[in-house]
Amino acid sequence: MPMQMPPSVARSDAQRIVIRVTLFAVALVMVVWASVVMWHVSAGRGLEQLQTRAQADLRLASDRLVAAMLQYREVAVLAADHPYMRALAAEEGGIAPQAVAVTLQRMADLSGAAQLVLVQPDGRVLAGPETVPDQLPPTPDLARAAQGAMGAFHYVAIDGFERIFTYAAPVFVGATKREGAQDGAGGGRQIAGIVQLSFNAEQVEATGRGDPMPVWFTDAQGVGVIANRRELVFQRDPAAPPPDMRIYPPATPLFMGPRGTRKMAGHSLVCTPHCSLPIRAQLPSVGLTAHALADARPVLAQARQQALLTALSLIAAGAVLSAIWARRRALRERLQAEAEANTILEARVAQRTEQLQHTNAALLRTQAELVQAGKLSALGQMSAGISHELNQPLMAIGTYAENAAVFLARGRHDRAADNLTRIGEMSRRMGRIIRNLRQFARPEAEPAVAVDAQRVVDTALEISATRLDGVRVDWVAPAHPVWVMGGEVRLTQVLVNLIANAIDAMASRSERVLSVRVEAAHAPDRPYHRITVYDTGGGIADPTRIFDPFYSTKEVGQNEGMGLGLSISFRLVQSFGGALRGENTPDGARFTIDLRCAEPTPHDA
Repeated sequence: MPMQMPPSVARSDAQRIVIRVTLFAVALVMVVWASVVMWHVSAGRGLEQLQTRAQADLRLASDRLVAAMLQYREVAVLAADHPYMRALAAEEGGIAPQAVAVTLQRMADLSGAAQLVLVQPDGRVLAGPETVPDQLPPTPDLARAAQGAMGAFHYVAIDGFERIFTYAAPVFVGATKREGAQDGAGGGRQIAGIVQLSFNAEQVEATGRGDPMPVWFTDAQGVGVIANRRELVFQRDPAAPPPDMRIYPPATPLFMGPRGTRKMAGHSLVCTPHCSLPIRAQLPSVGLTAHALADARPVLAQARQQALLTALSLIAAGAVLSAIWARRRALRERLQAEAEANTILEARVAQRTEQLQHTNAALLRTQAELVQAGKLSALGQMSAGISHELNQPLMAIGTYAENAAVFLARGRHDRAADNLTRIGEMSRRMGRIIRNLRQFARPEAEPAVAVDAQRVVDTALEISATRLDGVRVDWVAPAHPVWVMGGEVRLTQVLVNLIANAIDAMASRSERVLSVRVEAAHAPDRPYHRITVYDTGGGIADPTRIFDPFYSTKEVGQNEGMGLGLSISFRLVQSFGGALRGENTPDGARFTIDLRCAEPTPHDA
């Protein structure tokens, strides 16, 4: 069966997923909100700057148009004030209409106007180009001039749909200055005629063609009559009233402009098809309204870039924060896992340590038992010699006692005293042998103390004396005690083991020499005293394994053939803080014991 997840763990995972999804949704909403805010701020600032530039450009274009149109109006005023015009209009005689027509044509050519016509207030033509009819239709500009004021009008010609602008200036008689154009018909001045100046709209819009910003000018009918783009001519404002048929004949190609605007970043934009910022300005001096469309695409594109950069920055920051949070969470989980693992490991270590302590205690007990068994084994092997060592003094004591009795009976007191002295020596010898055996057999577990190496060597040689028959012992005791750190009984056992191994190694040799040296350390860089045991045996078969447990070169069945003696000795020397080494020499083998130097205690001293 598949393993089922505990309900608490499943609920925790589900809650974690819900929290993550909620945080992601909140972060996404915040990114979108910040991007929208950045777009509005950037677009609003950009559109304000664009509006300022566009207003300046529109003002410049408007000033050019107004200056050009006012120039034409000034020409009409100057022409109305010409003496020829007043003379012909007043019918004073002496001036021919042809001469006035030539003057008007010259003025038209110099000013760039289409034509200049002198008419009577009722519209009858007095002088002008031959193409002009004899009677002009009544128009608002003529009616205005007939009232003594400056008149202006525009219309679309039926043929070719040319946009014609006219200025009409009254011709006053009886006035010698231009005041008539401002003072009207009062003051004794009469309106004898009207000078009408006509010009084509292309004459004034030509200077604005090529500008990067579309600019057009509408009249009171909301129709574009002047523009720097041909496609803007005759564009009509959808909110404007119906066009005047006197100005725009029925066949005029009028068309509706863009309907409505879109609100963006606090500004109204016209989007047909791309978005532009509309600008307008009133020109009351010429009766027109100026319009312009500033391309808002660069501003909106820059706003989109700013919004995108904001979104990317926030996403990057969110990704970094998410990564840091995930890393911290992973680190927290890892630390928690490590803490749990450490707790488990510490418990296991404590359990294992306790087991090792029990095992180590058992090993120490076993080692102590092995050491004691080794001692007892050595005593067992030396039992025959020990019996001989004890029996010989006992027999000598018996003999000396009998002789002393005889000498006393014979009155030879000096000889009796000599025998008694010998009996005392023999008893002391027996006591020393027994004392050494008792000390050797006694277990020792005390820590390392100051021990006289010379005395330890003497004790070991005395214990091993029964096995030294046929072996020449080369032992030169130092002149002064050499104090080392160790245990007297355990160090004695080490030397007994080394002496026993040397005796066994020399069993088949004709020359058997056992040499023991104790070397005191004199150099400051050598804090060890050295005990060296030499033999003339066959050497060590494998020096690298000589101290391994149960390693032995003796044949099965021989005494001490288990291979534990040197291993136990090695560990005993290590417990003293020293070192035991074995190596071959040209004459046999050599074992070296290095022990730490020690100061004698007051009791030992």
